[in-house]
Amino acid sequence: MNSSSAQRVVVTGAFGALGRVVVRSLAASGAAIAALDHAPAPTDVPAGVHAFGGIDLADGAAARDAMDRASQALGGIDALVNIAGGFRWETLADGHLETWDQLYRLNLRTAVAASQAALPFLLAGGGGRIVNIGAAGAAKAGVGMGAYAASKAGVARLTEALAEEFKDRGITVNALLPSIIDTPANRADMPDADASRWVTPEQLAGVVRFLLSEPAAAITGALIPVTGRV
Repeated sequence: MNSSSAQRVVVTGAFGALGRVVVRSLAASGAAIAALDHAPAPTDVPAGVHAFGGIDLADGAAARDAMDRASQALGGIDALVNIAGGFRWETLADGHLETWDQLYRLNLRTAVAASQAALPFLLAGGGGRIVNIGAAGAAKAGVGMGAYAASKAGVARLTEALAEEFKDRGITVNALLPSIIDTPANRADMPDADASRWVTPEQLAGVVRFLLSEPAAAITGALIPVTGRV
């Protein structure tokens, strides 16, 4: 791990509702951040944040190039937070095979490609942290949730496999399993729901901060439910 005071963190999916909050939270704690996303880079990024937009993180070459640029901007990489992903509700009977491919690519392949690209930099620094965003709903898929739950179940298995592979090389790998996240999009989609029972992006950001910290060095391979009162 980096011995300097500023932890160097790469965040994928950094321009979305959760990603923006995680980036702000980590920046406020003193971390230096490379924010990566498929979306165009915003102009209103906090101090200490290097924003890189237009990246297809599901493409291995693009992910490696992005991680190279992130490392150059930060002077190395100590941690990776995989937030990039997406959601689509679709029943199997009326749905499309393309949806399964799309959510696999958005939710799992991005995490695989970003992790593979970051590993050489983490190892070069003597170890580090990887935190993935899974989903509590992946444990048992409901109606219309098959493709999403399958892709997020893959994130859980990725987390466990990586944790075992690198537990003796100084890299911890954990995943958060949120329930419904309190975002403007989810409030618009579920206007009659009690959003006070959901998980806020700030709460998730707090757990991410802890998993990146030194006290969390003994935690690896954990799938951590962060479900509020859902």
